[in-house]
Parts: sequence; C-alpha cells; structure tokens
Amino acid sequence: MDIALRNPAELILRLELAAPARLLLVGAPESLVSLARSARKDLAPPQTAEAEAFRSVKEDFDGILLWREERPGSEALLRQAVKRLASTGALWVVVALRKVIGPKTPGAHRLDREDLVEALQKAGLGLDREVRVTPWHVAYRFAQPPYSP
Repeated sequence: MDIALRNPAELILRLELAAPARLLLVGAPESLVSLARSARKDLAPPQTAEAEAFRSVKEDFDGILLWREERPGSEALLRQAVKRLASTGALWVVVALRKVIGPKTPGAHRLDREDLVEALQKAGLGLDREVRVTPWHVAYRFAQPPYSP
C-alpha cells in the first residue's frame, strides 16, 4: 500500500520522525516508511511491522506510529503498542477521517479520535496534538503527562 503524503518535508518535523532514538512503524504505507528512513540518516533506521505481526515485536521504543483505519481488532493493537512504548515515549496513531471518501474502510467501521482517547486514557496516555497526514488521514499523538515536545 502506498499513499500520497501531505507536505512530506513538514511531516518529518510534525510527526517527530527524527526525534526518537528507536522508532517503530506499524502498518505504515511505504511512502511514510521511506520518509522516516530519509529523516533518520544519522539515527537507527525505523523498524517496521505489519499489524498482524505486531505481537512478535519484543523491544521497547521511544516512538511508535501505528497506521490503523478500521475499528475491529484495534483495541488489541493499541494495548500491544502501549506495552512496547517506553515510559517517556510518544504513540502516534494514524486513522482515516470519517466523512471522507477514499480510504478502503467504510466510514461506519473506521477508528476515530474518541475511540483512541477512550482506549489510551486507560493506559494513562493523553492526547496532546494532531497532524493531517494525507487528505484522508490524521495522526493523533498520545503521551504520558506532562507532555514533552
């Protein structure tokens, strides 16, 4: 799956792709993986995993970006992401917007902001910002309070 990203140079900064020492991209399209690799020339390259193989990831990460459109199965993926997130790390979750046409998942089955806030609040993570990634997708950043840049 490859998706056209919105303002790639700006996304590097806004999604903090060069900030974490260890970065994991889960289910991300190739365009985002390539962007993260190019942003991390002096750092370890990002590790990648498909959503179906996320359970096999055993290390902890300072930054995790989870690309997830559909609601079914998301709760287990979010729990796994929280387990693999370092205590000072940030979790980005990219979801498809509900009222747009383009993503493969029908609007009624899409994961949304309220779902994420509810699920991640239980783990002590709070929503501190959002970034538009494509015309159809938005990323939400969750971290332990107080939030760090």
